[in-house]
Amino acid sequence: MPLRPDELETIAHLARLAIDESHIPGFVRDLSVVPDMIEQIGAVDTSTVEPMANPLDACQRLRPDAVTESDQRELFQTVAPATEDGLYLVPRVIE
Repeated sequence: MPLRPDELETIAHLARLAIDESHIPGFVRDLSVVPDMIEQIGAVDTSTVEPMANPLDACQRLRPDAVTESDQRELFQTVAPATEDGLYLVPRVIE
């Protein structure tokens, strides 16, 4: 399904791109092949391919999920301009 020049101009307008009139035929030609490429990719049988999270076959070192720092909220809030019930109070910016 080839892209028409008026469709390209609409897409460029929506993307807020300025395209020189002389470049439109080239862009239409180049962008018209993208749907065909997507269709070719979709036609590949991937039923035997196992999904992977990382193409590099890398694994992360994991650490235990344990608390490593003590609760210092009271200490941090002593330097805050205003707090209430453990929360920081800020000036109202929306009326």
